[in-house]
Amino acid sequence: MKKTVCVVLSLLLALLCGCSGSGKSAPNRPEVTSEERQFTAPADGNLIAIFTTNLGEVRAVLYPDAAPMAVYNFVGLARTGYYNGTIIWRSQYGFAVQGGDSTGTGTGGSTIWSNNPYPLEANGSLKHYAGALCAAFASGGDATGGNSQFYFVQALPDSVDKTQQEQLAQNGYSEAQIAAYAAAGGLPYLDNTDTVFGQVYQGMDVVDKMACVDTEQNEDGTDTWRPTEEDTITIESVTIANYPGPTAEELAAQSESAAESSASSHSEAVG
Repeated sequence: MKKTVCVVLSLLLALLCGCSGSGKSAPNRPEVTSEERQFTAPADGNLIAIFTTNLGEVRAVLYPDAAPMAVYNFVGLARTGYYNGTIIWRSQYGFAVQGGDSTGTGTGGSTIWSNNPYPLEANGSLKHYAGALCAAFASGGDATGGNSQFYFVQALPDSVDKTQQEQLAQNGYSEAQIAAYAAAGGLPYLDNTDTVFGQVYQGMDVVDKMACVDTEQNEDGTDTWRPTEEDTITIESVTIANYPGPTAEELAAQSESAAESSASSHSEAVG
C-alpha cells in the first residue's frame, strides 16, 4: 500500500511539471495536424538547435531561408559557446520563456557583427504559434541591443479564442494559419514585431516546465517575471547540427570528452 501511495504522489507531482509549489500546471497540448511548415516534421539535413538545460532537452528546427540573419547570428554565437552556462532570465506562464543574455539580466546581449543589430525579419510563412523560437528585439522591432536574446512561445492551447480568430481572418490570415492558432495557441499580435526563426519539434514539455517554475517580479516593477534563485534555469549548451542530429547520450559523451580534454590540457599547461 505504501508503495502504491508513493507512485500516485509521484504521478501527481509529474502532472504539476515539477513546479515546486508554484501552482502552475503544464498544459495538455494536443497534437496539431496542419500543413503550416512549423507543424511539419523536420527533413533529413535540416538545420537544428539542441538546447541542453538543467530541466531537460529542447530541439528546434531553424529556418535560414526565411530569417537568414537571425539564424546566422544565433548559429554563429552558439558555435562559439556564447549561450553555454547562461540562464533563462524571463519565465511568464502562458506567454514565453526568454534567455540568450550572457549577463543574465535581460538588458545585455551581443551579435556576431561586433554587437551591431540586424533588422526585423518578419516572414509571412512563420507565425508566433506555441513552440516558436523567436529573436527578441527592443519594442517595435527597433533593435538597439540584446540581439543574442531569444524566446520560446509558451502560449496555452486555448489562447487564441473565436474573437481573435475572426480578427485574424479580417487581417488576411489564411484558414490554415487560423486553424493552427486555434489548435496550438500562440501570440499573433507579435507576428510583425519579432522575428520567428525556428520551431520546437521535441521538448515542448521542457519549455512548459520552464514556464512552471516559481518566479518573482523584477525589482523595477516592470511586468517581467524571473525564476527565483532556487529555480534557476540554466542553458548548459546549445548544439547546432543537421537533423536528426546526435542523441542525448551522444551529446553527453561529447561533453564529457571535451571536459576531459580541457582538464588534460590545463594539467599539461600547469605542469
